[in-house]
Amino acid sequence: MLQAGLFKGHRILVTGGGSGLGKAMAERLLELGAEIHICGRRGGMLEETAADLTGRHGGSVKTYAVDLRSAEAVDEMIGRIWDESGPLTGLVNNAAGNFISRTEDLSSRGFDAVANIVLHGTFYVTQAVGKRWITGGQKGSIVSIVTTWVTTGSPFVVPSAMSKAGVDVMTKSLAVEWGRYGIRLNAIAPGIFPTEGATARLRPGDNPHAAERAENPTGRLGRLPELTNLAAFLLADGCEWLTGQTIAIDGAHALANGAYFTRYLEWSDEQWAQARDRIKAQTEADKKMRTASGPSGR
Repeated sequence: MLQAGLFKGHRILVTGGGSGLGKAMAERLLELGAEIHICGRRGGMLEETAADLTGRHGGSVKTYAVDLRSAEAVDEMIGRIWDESGPLTGLVNNAAGNFISRTEDLSSRGFDAVANIVLHGTFYVTQAVGKRWITGGQKGSIVSIVTTWVTTGSPFVVPSAMSKAGVDVMTKSLAVEWGRYGIRLNAIAPGIFPTEGATARLRPGDNPHAAERAENPTGRLGRLPELTNLAAFLLADGCEWLTGQTIAIDGAHALANGAYFTRYLEWSDEQWAQARDRIKAQTEADKKMRTASGPSGR
């Protein structure tokens, strides 16, 4: 679909690039010739991803263990990329966190856990990259992963809906403010592209996607190449007049059905308790993996 070598000479950072959608997008961009940089909190996972991708496709994948909630740590990472590898040409804001909860049950820590990554972290990376492009007189392209909830809203994921809406507005705002510098910003609003972490935290239970397959106009969920090809298209040279847009790729689910998670309106207290237990177990497993992986960066 996309020409081999399309991104030869490009240097692209994918946040949250060690797993899930981030890994898939990093892989596609690597296949197309880009030098890839990935960052996340699990250094060991990033190293494993880099080894896996370069082992299968060759090229270069560099890793950075960083907490995107820290503006100072983010700026240090971006400065390191500039110093050691040269200026980025593209950025994919993919890192995120989310879980379902009745909003009245949310703690301030739970809200901040999502907002500090999705909203604050995305801004920190975008600003750190953008200001260097402006200072250096370099063009660049930014793609941020949002959700269809930015237009429909969504119950039971209010921290994410609020934060992703902020990223959507940032995309539109900076497309206008930074367009004079040759900096483009667009966003993708994916439907369901199943990943282990998202499924565990958003759809805890057996056969979690059955209803969503049935209600989607296409009768299925997303396939990763569909998302990765769209991300590559938005980052590529040749569409410099495309900026400030959020493109949904969801099989028309949002048009047909509106918000996700409305079926949880029928849940009992017992069902919510079971969901919390499953989400907590997934979070604890992730913490153990992160501790075992340790810090990294190459």
